[in-house]
Amino acid sequence: MSQARTAGRTPGEGPLAGVRVVELAGIGPGPFAAMLLADLGADVVRVDRPGGPGLAIDPAHDVTNRNKRSVVVDLKAADGPARVLDLAERADVLIEGYRPGVAERLGVGPADCHARNPRLVYGRMTGWGQDGPLARRAGHDIGYIALTGALGMIGAPDAPPAAPANLLGDYAGGSLYLVVGILAALHHARATGTGQVVDAAIVDGTAHLTAMIHGMLSAGTWQDRRGANLLDGGCPFYGTYETGDGRYMAVGALEPRFYAEFMELLGIPEQAPARDDLTRWTELREAVTARFKSRTRDEWTAVFADSDACVAPVLTLREAPHHPHLAARSTFTEHGGITQPAPAPRFSATPTAVRTGPALPGTDTEAVARDWDAPRLSTPSRNPQ
Repeated sequence: MSQARTAGRTPGEGPLAGVRVVELAGIGPGPFAAMLLADLGADVVRVDRPGGPGLAIDPAHDVTNRNKRSVVVDLKAADGPARVLDLAERADVLIEGYRPGVAERLGVGPADCHARNPRLVYGRMTGWGQDGPLARRAGHDIGYIALTGALGMIGAPDAPPAAPANLLGDYAGGSLYLVVGILAALHHARATGTGQVVDAAIVDGTAHLTAMIHGMLSAGTWQDRRGANLLDGGCPFYGTYETGDGRYMAVGALEPRFYAEFMELLGIPEQAPARDDLTRWTELREAVTARFKSRTRDEWTAVFADSDACVAPVLTLREAPHHPHLAARSTFTEHGGITQPAPAPRFSATPTAVRTGPALPGTDTEAVARDWDAPRLSTPSRNPQ
């Protein structure tokens, strides 16, 4: 990267310092993927639309826009596409999360961008992917994970599948796979001078996350139904239990020596042999349930605090930052009055940080126009077509 591209940067801004990213504003997995790149030190410019995206929270509290800068461009204005293409020409990466064909109709699709910048990594974030019968359909996380079989694995066998917020589809199957694809394509572009399109579909990523389960299914060690397996709550020593105060403890005592310690500390060592007898698992679950009901969550937390029994309290979002281990590691941080997860993972030579709060729409237009040498950004827009 050139000296100009790194000018003004200070040590400690992350391993992607000097990488330029254009994010076409959307909701959900696209902004989160761009936040990950920004946390890693990339100069992410979010192109917000006039009026903002639907379902958006107050921009001042939208943590997924931290460490970014924002400009506002009306892509339906006569000169809107040209403003974005000016940025794409100077960027390493572009991220968009429109339905298939929309970016092309707006004049900022892969062909338009690669005509200006052949090295550009063009990241596309969708639920269904760029092709297939459902490609142009609307959707959300819960529908994407439903089709992959992942949602059907979650929850009690006698209740509807439990929705895991939008963590499994949008962020794990979507954002993380988009970022992996972008970094791989960026490596290729740096080596060859040729950019490419990264098609990150939430259905693809979520399906990929179930690889181990499919192996177990093939081997006959996983039943294709909820609450009947080692890792889905079917096992009495891997799951959650209500405590006497209506809170919960999580148990993951899978290995024999951890299980033995768990049963000892729980106070029912005589029930330990039931581990290896499936016909006694109902009896074992009832005994464990009764014991956890006998004390509060905090009392059980103290019992298991210094053990290898693999037991942990189930904390709320507000409680989690105060847990001693997470506090010691600074897993959460506070910036601008907002408690939020700190950037992850961690780097020994190029540490990351929350450098700036959420980018407010349009507040960085002049600075980006100057830093990216894109003067057209700061000139008045022509009337919409």
